[in-house]
This record gives sequence, C-alpha cells and structure tokens, in this order.
Amino acid sequence: MNPQVNTVRLTVGQAIIRFLVNQYVERDGKQERLIAGAFGIFGHGNVAGIGQALLQNEIDPEPDGGEMPYYMPRNEQGMVNAAAAFAKAKNRMQTMLCTASIGPGSLNMVTGAALATTNRLPVLLFPSDQFATRYPDPVLQQLEDPTTLDISVNDCFRPVSKFFDRINRPEQLLPSLMNAMRVLTDPADTGAVTLALPQDVQAEAFDFPAEMFTKRVWYVRRPPAENDAIERAVKLIRSAKRPMVIAGGGVIYSEASEELREFARVTGIPVADTQAGKGAINFDHPQSIGGVGSTGGDSGNHIADKADLVIGIGTRYSDFTTASHTQFKNPDVKFVNINVLAFDAMKNSGEMIVADAREALRDLTEALADYRVDSAYEDEVAREREAWHEETRKCYHIDHQPLPAQLEVFGALNEMMGDNDVVINAAGSMPGDLQALWQARTPVQYHVEYAFSCMGYEIPAALGVKMALPDSEVVAIVGDGTYQMLPMELATVVQEGVKVIYVLLQNYGFASIGALSESRGSQRFGTRYRAGAGRPHNEEGDLLPVDIAQNAQSWGVRVIKVRTIEEFREAYREAEAYDKAIMIHIETDLYGPNPPESSWWDVPVSQISRIESTQQAYDEYVEAKKMQRHYL
Repeated sequence: MNPQVNTVRLTVGQAIIRFLVNQYVERDGKQERLIAGAFGIFGHGNVAGIGQALLQNEIDPEPDGGEMPYYMPRNEQGMVNAAAAFAKAKNRMQTMLCTASIGPGSLNMVTGAALATTNRLPVLLFPSDQFATRYPDPVLQQLEDPTTLDISVNDCFRPVSKFFDRINRPEQLLPSLMNAMRVLTDPADTGAVTLALPQDVQAEAFDFPAEMFTKRVWYVRRPPAENDAIERAVKLIRSAKRPMVIAGGGVIYSEASEELREFARVTGIPVADTQAGKGAINFDHPQSIGGVGSTGGDSGNHIADKADLVIGIGTRYSDFTTASHTQFKNPDVKFVNINVLAFDAMKNSGEMIVADAREALRDLTEALADYRVDSAYEDEVAREREAWHEETRKCYHIDHQPLPAQLEVFGALNEMMGDNDVVINAAGSMPGDLQALWQARTPVQYHVEYAFSCMGYEIPAALGVKMALPDSEVVAIVGDGTYQMLPMELATVVQEGVKVIYVLLQNYGFASIGALSESRGSQRFGTRYRAGAGRPHNEEGDLLPVDIAQNAQSWGVRVIKVRTIEEFREAYREAEAYDKAIMIHIETDLYGPNPPESSWWDVPVSQISRIESTQQAYDEYVEAKKMQRHYL
C-alpha cells in the first residue's frame, strides 16, 4: 500500500460491514441507507469472518459509522426470499445482505438468488467458500472437481446472479464492492449480487484505504425518453382505434402511479395490469380494466383480444401476460414498449422507448394533451369494467358448500384490509384467482411474486415486507403445500417480535397443478395429500392426519382455527388487534371453484398416450395452439 495513503487495518469481513454501513442511495432527493440490515446463518465458513464482523458492529458500531442490524433466520433460501420481499416493498431502493456458511448452507441460497434476479430485485449475497490458500484441501463440505481446483459450489450462483465475484485476496475487495453497488442500484439490470468469500480470506487483515469507508451516495438514475422515440409512439397512438396499456412492475418501482393515472385520465386509454403491476393504477379508476393474460379477468382480456396497439410500461411480457402469445388476437396489433431495459423494450417487435416509466409517461401525456380515444370505445371499456366488477362480487360471495372456496377468503380480505396494507402470495392457484379478482387501491397493497412463483416464498416474504413497511398490516396467504415447503421463518418472526398475519388455506393438495393436470389429461396425478401405501396416485384416498395449525403453534405463532367465512371475518378483526404474529387457519375446497377463464396457457401435452384422457387433451391442445403467433 502507498505509505502516503491513510489506511485502516481491518479484516475483509470487517471491511465489508464498514463499507456497507456507509453506502447510501438517493432518488428524487430522498436519501437512505442502501443495505438496511443483515441476515446470516453461520457455520465454520463464516462464523469467525463476516459473522465476527457483525458481532463487533453490534457491540460497538461507532467506529464503523453506524449499525448494521442483524437478524437471525432459520433457512438460507428463506432469508434471501425475505431480503427480496423487503427490496420489492421498498421499490428496490433498499435491500438486505445475506451470508451463509460453506457448502450446503451457501448452496441453499441459489434458489433465492434466482428468484431475486428473475424478479429484477436487488439482494446482496455473501456465500462462504473453500480456503484460498488450499492448505486444508479438501475442507469440510467442499465439492471437489478433479479437472480443476478453481471450482466450488458457489459457481452455481453465476447464472442466477447479475454480478458474481470471488474475493481471493483482500486487494480485490474494493473494486468488487463498487461493482456490487453499481448493480444493486441499477434500475435496468439489477438482481442478485454474489460475492463469494473464501473462509480464510474473510478473517485476513489488510490495510485498507480509509477513504474507502467514507459516505458514498449512489444516485438511482431516471433515464429520459428520446424525443424521436416519443414522437414515433405518439404517431402510433394517434393512429390506433383500440389502444390499451399494460402496466408492469416497472411502473411501481419507478413510483409512476400518479403519472399513469393522469395519462389514462387525459387520453381515455384503458389500463390492464400484470401480477407485478397490479395496483399501479387504482382498480376504481375509470380506465382500469384489471388483470390481463392467462390469469387475467374478462375485462382486461376482452379488451386485449381486439387491441390494435398495446403500450407496455415496465413489463417483461411473461407468458402469462401474453397468454403464451395467444392473447392479442388482432392481426394488425402493434406494440409500444416503455422500459429502462432495452431487452424488455424490444419484445414483441415493439417500438422501443428505453426510459424511466415516470419520465416517459409525463412526456406522452404532454404530447397527447389534445388526444382522446373514441367515445364508443370508452363506453365499451366501461361496460367491460362493470361486468367484471359484478362477476368479482359474485365470486367473493359465492357461499360455497360444504367447504368455503378460497375466492371467499380473498373477498373477505379484499373488503377488510386497508389501502396501505399488503397481501402476499406467490404460487399455486391463488395468484391466478388474485390477479383476476383482487381490487387493489394502492401500489403497495398487492405483493405477489409471480416471475419465479416460488413455493415457500410467502412466510419469509411477510417478514421482509413488515420490516420494510412497519406501519402496514402484512397478510401472507399460504397454502398447505407451500407451508410444508418452508415454514421455518415462523421462528424468526416470533424471535424478532414481528407482527404479521398468516392466512393458511388447507385443502390437502395442490389445487393449481391438480386442475392443470386434469385439464391436460393427467388426472391430478401426484397432486393430492392422501393416505394409503400402494394407492394409485391419480385416485382419491383418506386425508392425512397432518395438523398444520398445531405445527404453526409449535413455532410460537398463535393460531385461530375457523370453519366459515363469517368466522374468518371475526378472526381477521381479532388478528388486526393482536400485536404479535398470528395465523388464521381455514379449510377450503381443493376443487375450486375459480373465476371464469377467458385465456390460455401453453403447457405441452404428450403427443401419444395409452390413456384416453391424455389423447383427448392432446387434441384440445393442438386446436388451442392454432392461435399462437409471433408479433412482428
């Protein structure tokens, strides 16, 4: 090190914590710490390295410049899910760090990393690694590759991370951390950032430049739209007869809801939403037409069927949004796509506006101040809206017997939760019902992870969201299939004194995949929790004596068991008034009903089969695929 440079002697682990304490993020004049806290599960790989650094900070934070709050999770995947949910609730302006021990502990984080990257959510991961010196080689839990000594299980993070590096020497730390911050604060290309830390390097001392630990502010950019791109988009909008907007998560992350509402008010163009974009426009806005695509409702899909121009804002056009390229049936349909990421802006051969959603919407609204869609089209939109609102009311109050339908539970929550309360879900049949029916009033109210649709997300996600939004009532809807995947963070919620409401729907199986299996000729094979050794897995059987309510109680969560929707409503009011984690347990019908379908999803069916139901499903599949096409 240059002797003229002022230095401070720290271990690599200590330097990481001190550096992160002093990293800030700013957008629109609002500044806050980028890394709000740390999740960590410790083993021989990190307990004496980054774990020691967190302990030292907790005992004496002043030399580091502030505290790095530590939270003790139970499962490595769960803690990354919680960090991703925290980042989503913070509109990607803050996140958490996650550290795990060598081998299986770190490898458990890979699923969480993929979830974060798929959803474009920033998380910072520090998986421990083998010894850089290679003296204790192989170390406990090290994976050996006879063709090279430069591979560890942490290389599995490479394809699911937006930035990956391995710190083999302390000198490498600063440029690696700077690139980590670059990606975490990039509105276009963020996701999981993984810095693998050999366990000996974590504990190694080095003279770091003191300037490395001064306060640094990372400004989140709002790239403006090019004038020519706006002009081309305006020309397409003015020439369209049936334009529509699809609002994705980018509208919410850009905090552009006010601009979207104003754009729709001025132009009269209807606005549909994706899973990530629900709430970007309030459901009772005259131009709001609800969900679109495979899990959308009739109002959004009927308008999309005939649209001649689709204006996608902050959406990545997943196969659910496009109904596997069958939703937009107008042979002349064109696309205008507003996105900070050119990769998404070019999808469906769209006219590209590579820009921040808020900035582009302001420009479009100004340029279209004298424009409005035809009154007949507005009247059609109004009729579709009202018809679907009426269908939603019916679904929410269906009075299904003998067991309630999950639709009724959603209806009770939708009617009882406050505007700034948060409903959380991720997998199974529930996201489909929720996107079709949920009437979101604000951008924060709807939190459904559907890019990765990861079973087990909901319980840790509730922890992350409540940490991000302490004044909101946070409600995680959990199916019994999801519960059995990843219940461990209930203990963390109890330990940290976090108040969340869990709604456990027990139907003894996988409702979504069961229905999909049946519709594709596979007879709900392997989708029901039923007893009986040797029982065919496409048949009914006795219910399992699994008591999830009692299991949740064993984690320290108070549980209220109810049987009817009236009892559920009473229990929810009781849960609202309670100041600790609580679960409402209710049995629902595995077989639905679900909202009316008006779209399709491509799930291939076996071309040949000895099973008659599969043969019939394949004929239906071939017919449905005739609507599929590329948009050019």
